[in-house]
Amino acid sequence: MTTVSSPLPMPDLDSFFSASGPLARTVPGYSIRPQQQEMAQAIAETIAANAILVAEAGTGTGKTFAYLVPALLAGGKVIISTGTKTLQDQLFSRDIPTVRAALKAPVTVALLKGRANYVCHYHLERTVQDGRAILVSREEVKYLKVIERYANSSKSGDKSGLSEVPENAAVWSQVTSTRDNCLGSECSHYKDCFVMEARKRALAADVVVVNHHLFFADVMLRDEGLAELLPACNTVIFDEAHQLPETASLFFGESVSTSQLLELARDTEVEALRGAKDFAALPPAIAVMEKAARDFRLTIEGENTRRPLAAMMKNARFGTALDELLQKLDALAEMLEGQAERSEGLENCWQRAREIGDAIKRWRDQAEAEGFVRWVEVFSQALQLNATPLSIAEIFNKQLTGSPRAWVFTSATLSVKGDFSHYNTEMGLSGGSKAARSACWESPFDFAKQALLYVPTRLPEPNSPRYTEEVVKAALPVLKASQGRAFFLCTSLRAMQRAHELLLEAFRQEQLGYPLLRQGQGSRSWMLERFRKTRNAILIGSQSFWEGVDVRGDALSLVIIDKLPFAPPDDPVLAARIDKINKEGRNAFMEYQLPRAVISLKQGAGRLIRDETDRGVLMICDPRLVTKPYGRKIWQSLPPMKRTRELAEAEAFFKENG
Repeated sequence: MTTVSSPLPMPDLDSFFSASGPLARTVPGYSIRPQQQEMAQAIAETIAANAILVAEAGTGTGKTFAYLVPALLAGGKVIISTGTKTLQDQLFSRDIPTVRAALKAPVTVALLKGRANYVCHYHLERTVQDGRAILVSREEVKYLKVIERYANSSKSGDKSGLSEVPENAAVWSQVTSTRDNCLGSECSHYKDCFVMEARKRALAADVVVVNHHLFFADVMLRDEGLAELLPACNTVIFDEAHQLPETASLFFGESVSTSQLLELARDTEVEALRGAKDFAALPPAIAVMEKAARDFRLTIEGENTRRPLAAMMKNARFGTALDELLQKLDALAEMLEGQAERSEGLENCWQRAREIGDAIKRWRDQAEAEGFVRWVEVFSQALQLNATPLSIAEIFNKQLTGSPRAWVFTSATLSVKGDFSHYNTEMGLSGGSKAARSACWESPFDFAKQALLYVPTRLPEPNSPRYTEEVVKAALPVLKASQGRAFFLCTSLRAMQRAHELLLEAFRQEQLGYPLLRQGQGSRSWMLERFRKTRNAILIGSQSFWEGVDVRGDALSLVIIDKLPFAPPDDPVLAARIDKINKEGRNAFMEYQLPRAVISLKQGAGRLIRDETDRGVLMICDPRLVTKPYGRKIWQSLPPMKRTRELAEAEAFFKENG
């Protein structure tokens, strides 16, 4: 049985962060930041007391070192969960080794990702054997050979260690496992499994680095190896904690998609060829189920849309196609039951067919479950049925009341004007016997000198049909003054496409040579690299570029935001949550919609000033920032920049700051 070890008494932290301390001696360009020291002290106290801390740390505070130093010095087992796999790799490969070396801390560290990040020996072997039948291009066949060599020589099997094969290459789905198609201990390669090896390393390590998706997938599905880790853990630290409400909602609900059905059809076809060639009825049953899944997707036109259950019930084609799909899936499951004993692969396919069918029936048949909203999301190739909790507070609060341990939630954006009540309420941190302590540390940057907030005059209301045209017209002189070097952040893909078209035309007419990059023209990392190298480019992006993007220096001197990032009110989950809050006699706009928009806006605005020498203009085009009573609350939540509504002042800022 695993026992929780006691954290060690915390040494004097100030000496570690001092001008002559180990960090100063080890880290190039290290500078003392009082905010960092105070935050580290608060985290040390939280760890010692097995308490909960919600910590907002402005850009430049150095929050990573502020939590790593006390976490590594405290002893015991620590789980650090990050917002993205990129940040996860950065922590594991760069930040933790740096702090560990500086402190001379004898801690072991492991990186744990979801199973889809590791090559699966079973699926790789199967794909190599059946490659010609499965892979659609020569390029994919070439990638398969590279992956096969990598699997034979790699210790981790982590696909991020193989840069020769693009992360989005289709072949990865053929050579990695999913929760559905993993054979577990029945697999002939179980002893050599990269996923199991990663879990063993994580169990033995003092510090384990995961990401939010993995954390919640495991908490809810007990699937990713953390179930054994958590009981032994003294401290959980969530970095980029503002993303948690969205991620938790995803995993505290239930989803099932046509992609799972197409994957089931593909896997069943391969397993049937290998283990049940003589059963002639199986291939036609697979084919009709696959066709029913594709037909079901086609009952809703368009893509990237979300529809509430009520709207689906009015669509007769949807209901008929859903019944047809279930009928074909049940027939396939019945056939697979008779063949399951012939191989582990066929048994796995039978179990999956039953589980997916049960999930679809639950979604279809449950009366609106108390506290859940049912809705449909449509992608270009897939349709997903979702049941999402209206509130995650109670479910997440149960995680906090298990074994005694410390919980730290940190991000640059958790509060509205220093008020954490929205975040704490949403995450279930404000009530009960274990209420969270909240603390805020302002950025050490001199925003009054380094940045200017410009809100242009004479713009129409954001719901005006010509709004994007007017925004681009207002942005053009500022883009000329900044000589490119800008992020143009839009709140929707449609606005992003339109802004790109309008800027292309304007640049052609005025013969301006600034390179225009638009989200989707390449991977995010490729676009950022190109943006940095070009040094006068304009990058037009939507959600992908609002956060987690770090461009320092004068390559980025202007951030334009087209409108305040309120979530669309017709989103089925948001609409249901608004309705619930209002029915309880509360104000959903002030308690829920506005705080969410503020946190999102702070993320976008945070792209501008990344270090002490950065200078730039933040241009927010939405007139509501000035005309609406709540506008004041929004701009007061932003860093303390000088504000103007005069174009001439924005242009003068660039002349003065180069």
